[in-house]
Amino acid sequence: MRVLLVAPPGAGKGTQGALIASHFKIPHIAIGDLLRDHVARGTELGRRVQGHLDRGDLVPDDIVLGLLREHLAAAKAAGTGYVLDGIPRTLEQAKAAYATAKELGMTVNVVLHLKADDDEVTRRLLARAQQEHRSDDTADVIRQRLELYRQVTQPVLEWYAQRGVLVSVDAMRPADQVGREILAALDAMSTLVDLVPEEQRRPVDLTDLGEWLDQYHNGKS
Repeated sequence: MRVLLVAPPGAGKGTQGALIASHFKIPHIAIGDLLRDHVARGTELGRRVQGHLDRGDLVPDDIVLGLLREHLAAAKAAGTGYVLDGIPRTLEQAKAAYATAKELGMTVNVVLHLKADDDEVTRRLLARAQQEHRSDDTADVIRQRLELYRQVTQPVLEWYAQRGVLVSVDAMRPADQVGREILAALDAMSTLVDLVPEEQRRPVDLTDLGEWLDQYHNGKS
């Protein structure tokens, strides 16, 4: 499986990404974690992006796409899929990431959209900031990140919906319940995604998960 996670900060991308990666035995490519690791290690790339992260600004596309290419190429070399989060942040970046993945023969099967409201993710991020002492999770920075997310993400989601690869889930429920529903859906899709031409795919809303799974199982029989 090749899965892309799209969600506001604090909606559980890391938790669900790790669950999906473990379930399907695929690498979890978390762009934000990779960038913060470079900052922590004081690499040249880390010095270039630290200011952007501290302010809650978008990291330049050339840096993000370079990391993406590196890790998609590694997944391809290992013969695996992947679960990716932290990209894209804009429609232009989404199209550039698609071009990169297509060149490598590693385009996504599913774009998993974790829906979450601002108040809840703000509460989660402030709690995490206290626990992890993260400088990029102040109230002002969180507000900036959410504003950017709202501004740029809707066109991205619409583009993925038009391509028929978008699957939406309510991420405000307990993480274990959300995770079970995600894995049930992805298991149902895993044997089908490469068989259905992209132009015949349709976006999916997991609020009707039971009915949707029945339809997929009937299609396989």
